[in-house]
Order: sequence, then structure tokens, then C-alpha cells
Amino acid sequence: MNRTARLKRLKFRAWHRGVREADMLVGGFFDAHHAGWSEAELDAFEALLEEQDVDILAWAMGTAAVPERWRGEMMNRLQTHDYIKLP
Repeated sequence: MNRTARLKRLKFRAWHRGVREADMLVGGFFDAHHAGWSEAELDAFEALLEEQDVDILAWAMGTAAVPERWRGEMMNRLQTHDYIKLP
């Protein structure tokens, strides 16, 4: 699959999580950061999308410990991503 098609698929998956808060967090994170991602980072994000919304939200908000496999730069950026923008 070419990069453009892959990005479209990942964007859809990021914005259609099933829980609105997860849509905003994961979809907003994708929109803000995907342009500069390497293939390895795309692979990591795609794998993260397989996790449960409640887990991703808890890790991002710091209410649950991040499993070793998800510790790193992407999770650090997800944890500091401001997905609620007030007018």
C-alpha cells in the first residue's frame, strides 16, 4: 500500500475510535504529527490503534502506567498533546 493510501486509512481509524474523547485525542494527535512520521513511526501508530480506547486515554492522561512497549517519544508526544482547544 502506498503512503498516501496508508495515511488515509490511518486517519479514518484515528478519528473513528468509538469513544468521542478518544476520537479527539487520537485523531487530533494524528492530524498534528503524521506528516513528519517515518515508516517505523507509522507502524508504531498503527499498532497503537489496536489498543483499547480506555487504555490509550488512561496512558495519555497519566491515570495508568504506560506499558513498556509503548514508552518512548510517540507516547511522550501523545501525553503532551493538547487535544482540547478552547476558543
